[in-house]
Amino acid sequence: MTHTAQPIKIAILAMGGEGGGVLADWIVDMGEANGYVAQTTSVPGVAQRTGATIYYVELYPIAQAEADGGRPVLALMPLPGDVDVVLASELMEAGRAVQRGLVTRDRTTLIASTHRVYSIAEKSALGDGRVDSGQLLAHTAKAAKRFIRFDMAQAAEASGSVISAVLFGALSGSGVLPFSRAQFEATIERGGVGVKPSLKAFGAAFSRAQGGDDGETVEAAPLATPTPQPRHPAVRALVERAQRDFPVAVQDFLLEGVRRLIDYQDTAYASLYLDRMAVIAALPNDDGHRLLRETARHLALWMSYEDTARVAALKTRATRFDRVRGEARVQPGQVLAINEYMHPRLQEICETLPGGIGRWLMNATLPKKIVERFTQHGRVIQTSSLRGYLMLRTVAAMKRWRLSTMRYAEENRRIEEWLQRIAATAQRNPELAVELAQCQRLVKGYSDTHERGIRNYDTVMRAVERAGAALAPATLRELRDAALADEHGHKLQAALAQHALA
Repeated sequence: MTHTAQPIKIAILAMGGEGGGVLADWIVDMGEANGYVAQTTSVPGVAQRTGATIYYVELYPIAQAEADGGRPVLALMPLPGDVDVVLASELMEAGRAVQRGLVTRDRTTLIASTHRVYSIAEKSALGDGRVDSGQLLAHTAKAAKRFIRFDMAQAAEASGSVISAVLFGALSGSGVLPFSRAQFEATIERGGVGVKPSLKAFGAAFSRAQGGDDGETVEAAPLATPTPQPRHPAVRALVERAQRDFPVAVQDFLLEGVRRLIDYQDTAYASLYLDRMAVIAALPNDDGHRLLRETARHLALWMSYEDTARVAALKTRATRFDRVRGEARVQPGQVLAINEYMHPRLQEICETLPGGIGRWLMNATLPKKIVERFTQHGRVIQTSSLRGYLMLRTVAAMKRWRLSTMRYAEENRRIEEWLQRIAATAQRNPELAVELAQCQRLVKGYSDTHERGIRNYDTVMRAVERAGAALAPATLRELRDAALADEHGHKLQAALAQHALA
């Protein structure tokens, strides 16, 4: 056989629940209904978000197959450099397609959503592990012959549909396949499920792609932050104090810190925050008030550390239930069950108790063994049930004793030492003081994550004391970045050894 006709080759990269399988089935159904042999395969994967899947579709004209004297042999997987169309449900998936070599400059039309769903690696990074979306867009655009992109998740939300319908509409609007819009729409109608919202999403995406919109985004001007006008006298006094006693350049950070700490504890706790910041405001600062700004941000974060009461409060908020309902697209009459996996250790339990009781339990023999026996395994609590909800609300209510707990005493001690170190350093080296303020980034989370962060923080602080006035700001920045680079501390130890601070 001498004919060299090739199938149309389409790769779909999507996460679980986004309708990637439905999209592949639509393409197959459309092909088979319009004179094409079609084949689809899928390879599930767990490399990203524990649910990324590659669907692969090949289409070949039946008339050409008959002219060639038989049925075509279609491939089961996409090969690098041999794909005509790539559909990606999210920007990182588009980047992964480029990395795999599925997108090529001379051949591939790439259709992708520009929204981000952060990967497990990004979420689990000790520091800010997010991939820069701007760089990702730039590299991806260079790799493709044509790149159609816009926020398809937003388009799906606006139409009450799912992202697969938006991708299908963009595919039709691109004109890369030999099928008309009517043939695309007939495919959705044959599916018989969610036809109206799917067609609405399809039409909106078709117009975006037809209009030549390749997704060049224009950054909107930032909205001015409205001045808070609280009605509560104590809250109003805190807002007025922040606006009266501190530079305008840092007031946004301070007001957000006050809001966060009132929500976390109460107005007296937020007042303590401003008391501490007043000490920093009196220190030598540059014209941009960088030390004051960085300390304001990181002090608010540290003072609102995630103890068991905080976690329980966040998990039982009405806004969280509303968000989950929206993400799950719960319809009227449907029942939503939310299951939380909880595994409190003995240490978290002791830290939640008043200091004397917590320390007694940590050091007791028999009571400690009894509690440890009941905390060996995690348990699932259904917060959407009355029993589960009330259980967590009871834990959340324990915040009234927070300032007397063992955990607060330990966190407060470290915060005071950190502030004193910043104050002492600012007198001789304000730039180094800024780097010290940013070392709070090492302290975060709870349970094992918090323990690792504290261990790295203490290690870095010991190095600061050992180096003394000879420590350069760049060196401290390097140590901090090394501590955030891996959870085992190997890179931090290497950096300490390099600077003779081990």
